[in-house]
Amino acid sequence: MFQFYKFIAPTWYHRLPPKKSFVYFLDYRKLPAEVQAHIDLDHRYKSEAGMYMDAAFQAWNRGVMLNEPQFELKETGRIPLADEYRFVKKYFNPFFAWYIFFIQFLTLRNPIGQLLGMFQSFGVKRLNLYQKSVPLPVFKEGDFPLFQSNPLVTVIIPTLNRYTYLKDVFRDLEKQTYAHFEVIVVDQTSPSDPTVFEGWNLNLKVIYQEEKALWLARNTAIQQSKGDWILLYDDDSLVDPDWIENHLKCLDHFKCDISSGVSISTIGGKVPASYAYFKWSDQIDTGNVLLPKKIFREIGLFDRQFEKQRMGDGEFGLRAYLNGYSNVSNPLAKRVHLKVGEGGLRQMGSWDAFRTKSWSSPRPIPSVLYLTRKYFGTSTALYLCFQKIPLSVIPYQYKSNKIMALFAYPMALVLSPILIFQLVKSWSLASQKLKEGAKISHLQ
Repeated sequence: MFQFYKFIAPTWYHRLPPKKSFVYFLDYRKLPAEVQAHIDLDHRYKSEAGMYMDAAFQAWNRGVMLNEPQFELKETGRIPLADEYRFVKKYFNPFFAWYIFFIQFLTLRNPIGQLLGMFQSFGVKRLNLYQKSVPLPVFKEGDFPLFQSNPLVTVIIPTLNRYTYLKDVFRDLEKQTYAHFEVIVVDQTSPSDPTVFEGWNLNLKVIYQEEKALWLARNTAIQQSKGDWILLYDDDSLVDPDWIENHLKCLDHFKCDISSGVSISTIGGKVPASYAYFKWSDQIDTGNVLLPKKIFREIGLFDRQFEKQRMGDGEFGLRAYLNGYSNVSNPLAKRVHLKVGEGGLRQMGSWDAFRTKSWSSPRPIPSVLYLTRKYFGTSTALYLCFQKIPLSVIPYQYKSNKIMALFAYPMALVLSPILIFQLVKSWSLASQKLKEGAKISHLQ
């Protein structure tokens, strides 16, 4: 992959090689013509290496999934700086090109070459990466042996002070077209109200948990589940009647290990363009994902070092990827994530990984540095902080405001003594986590 991508997405799963050989990046020259039609081969790169790596990046992002060794893109050689800058400007906000140039220039990484590379990339216009995605497949009834075998699915829902929304969750589950499932709710509400769980036409089990702990709740439910398939869900979400069915059919059709559903934020809203088709997934969202229980048995449950913090699902997803489990983003298994302002993780900890509740709090949340340093190393953790911390001084509601973003770095410079204090505090707490090691229990 292009080296500059580490500045844009420092913790992207696919920057690390999985233990199991898996074909994610494809060689345009070896692909059938009908597959090449989804890729725009860019001859304006200075090198063949850049041109074919760009094509592989397009294929990955546009939903071309061919896990066949003969199509794998092998090492293509060194990519010139001009091609690195071209790649960044072609697919990402122009801010990133200047951001990367600033870092590379100040750290004396071939300053003259950086200037020339930046100059040679002038005039590159941003491309809509998702305009030629692979269309949704036409499913045929005979193609779903897993679905037709009627396996027991365990739907796991931790809840905390969201009884009103939980009732809507139960109503949606009652309407599912796939009926062979159990529901385990881990209730951390205090005081609890058992009547909320009465009268539903569901195979429903409730676990009352005194400690308010999200990853403990999910681990406990997985340990007590009867199904061979685990469907992780949230207590503030809405789904269509074919939600479970579409998760199972995804696993069947793509012969993959994990089906990662997508989320939309408003009722009646559309799935975002970048998630409106099947593609390899680079994340696991524990509010909408189906996977076999055997994965937890083989690699362990959720790491409780993330309790009351962030990225516990990100760490598990990365761990599953590194152990060779394939994960497909599934647009048909969509949910509306209401993100209500009460209860849940907002009550237990921080909702945002880099925006703190007070100036004395660590920034970022220590678990973010724990994950990044553990899997990607110190330099990547520093890149991540340098990118995210200045932008985090902008209030959450303005995070997508381009005008506010222009003032982020000057504001961060003024606030630098406080931000450095917060970073040092977070780094120290993350170091303690690394010293303690993972808190991962295993299924028996």
